[in-house]
Amino acid sequence: MSIDRAFGIFTKENLDQYLKELGKEFRKRNGTKMPAEIVLVGGAAILANYGFRESTYDVDAVVSASSVMKEAVNAVGDKFSLPSRWLNSDFQSTNSYSPNLRRYSKPYKTYSNVLHIRTMDAEYLVAMKLKSGRSYKKDLSDVVGILYEQKKRNDPLDYDKIDRAVKDLYGNWEGISEYARQFLANALSSEDLSVLFEEQMKEEEASRQILIRTKEQTEEKMTEESAEEIIRKALAKKENKC
Repeated sequence: MSIDRAFGIFTKENLDQYLKELGKEFRKRNGTKMPAEIVLVGGAAILANYGFRESTYDVDAVVSASSVMKEAVNAVGDKFSLPSRWLNSDFQSTNSYSPNLRRYSKPYKTYSNVLHIRTMDAEYLVAMKLKSGRSYKKDLSDVVGILYEQKKRNDPLDYDKIDRAVKDLYGNWEGISEYARQFLANALSSEDLSVLFEEQMKEEEASRQILIRTKEQTEEKMTEESAEEIIRKALAKKENKC
């Protein structure tokens, strides 16, 4: 589990550039008879749809393509000096994945007439972020950012839309923590989402710093569960001192 990268390397502008190049590389190897499809999720989907996120660390996606897609991904990575597996489906092993993602995705862009990129509507992105709910990542600040930008677009999200999205993807709310549910309730009733966004960003950064310090002191591998426990204990200890 990586926790020590302070800044992402993908922005909306270069993400589109890399995907465009990926379309070219895939077409070069595969021709046009068998198109490929990529559904962007996570930070990449946020970048594609909104302006409050400046960057992300990698590109999480559901990839449906022939085996040469891996060669095309590596070729783009080599050309632009990107990290290995810059585009990957690792998130499919996390609890935020749902086999229903493709069904509820929407078209984003097509490159070289052969690479079809899809992304997710706002309520489904919120559902996925609530499912992850990691205090040391941008999951909950992303929820606030989405709510804020949807409100500015005069297309606000309400609980009913989010409830439907959660059930579409996961069947029910059982896998979403009580903390994430309460956070959503507070966000939906907030009178100033911009302030809440800044506050949540600060909390997430504080949690991330706790994990960085812990990682420097131990060589034990962290899981998401152990990371959250470390953060809870550190924050409880800090409160007791105050």
